[in-house]
Amino acid sequence: MIELMQSDGVPLIFGALVAFCVTVYVLADGLDLGVGIIFLVAPREEQRDLMMASIEPVWDANETWLVMGGTLLVAAFPAGYYVLLPAFYLPVMLMLFALIFRGVAFGFRLQATRFRYVWDIAFSAGSIVATLCQGLILGGLIGGVHVEHGMFAGGPFSFFGLLGLMCGVGLIGGYALMGAGWLIWKTDGSTQVFAREIGHSALILAAVMMGLVSLWSAWSVPEVAARWFAWPNLALLAPVPLMALAVVAFTWRGLWEGAEPRTFLSALALFALGLVGLVVSLWPYVVPREVTVWDGASDPQTLAFIAVGLMIVLPIVLAYQAHAYWVFRGKTALHEGAYGGPGAEG
Repeated sequence: MIELMQSDGVPLIFGALVAFCVTVYVLADGLDLGVGIIFLVAPREEQRDLMMASIEPVWDANETWLVMGGTLLVAAFPAGYYVLLPAFYLPVMLMLFALIFRGVAFGFRLQATRFRYVWDIAFSAGSIVATLCQGLILGGLIGGVHVEHGMFAGGPFSFFGLLGLMCGVGLIGGYALMGAGWLIWKTDGSTQVFAREIGHSALILAAVMMGLVSLWSAWSVPEVAARWFAWPNLALLAPVPLMALAVVAFTWRGLWEGAEPRTFLSALALFALGLVGLVVSLWPYVVPREVTVWDGASDPQTLAFIAVGLMIVLPIVLAYQAHAYWVFRGKTALHEGAYGGPGAEG
């Protein structure tokens, strides 16, 4: 096993596994963050009850992937971890506190009566703040981290910039679109109508900010521009933005035509294309333009130990999450404690 871990291709595999965990987290937790983002906009209390009920069986499993991705980064790429954590310490901590507020709101809102609006605000504000923090981290990664002698050399607010703010606003639009698509799929009646209406605004915001972030990144970061616009990369990578435009048009049409699962699935596809663009812009670095996956990987003995653990844990987590989504398939209902019963709303 240890001899196998000494291959140059092994760091690529572990890099792909970290990217896989991050991708699953964004696609899975994005839907319940999106529901939280649009939560306070819902006009009636019954709609907010149904919105929260639609994600309650799966939200905690979705966040498992954040823990797994962070743990895998620490173990497999410690060089990347000890550079990136000081660079993004403030947004990471603020994101975790926001996610804690969301988790607490799930339990307290159900029981609260007099101060229920407080937990409504906690749930929605936690979702928005966590999403903005993820955007600031993403913008900081694209813009690059100041490193000297193998250590982070910037200040506590080095992550903050226009690119990060644009990424945060874009993620708010994208997650809101994903949450709206989820509600279109999982609810009926007035809640579904509300989700369709908010989905149009979310799609416009996500598409506009996606284009602005791409243009700003190419203009402000020379390395990113070279990746995308140098020949023959320009011809090879042109299908990615073209496919993103096609998905936007497909999603817009689906919102008007009444297709239920299509909006959610096309929102996932739009995020997947965005992640492909991110990988193209940052590959093959753990710390952008500073530490590659080969330079930042752990020793073969550590990688072998991690591989054994992943072979045990990863299938269990995947099976558990797939089972949760399968058990709670169908429309969400509030009456008689049912989930997926006849009629989603009374």
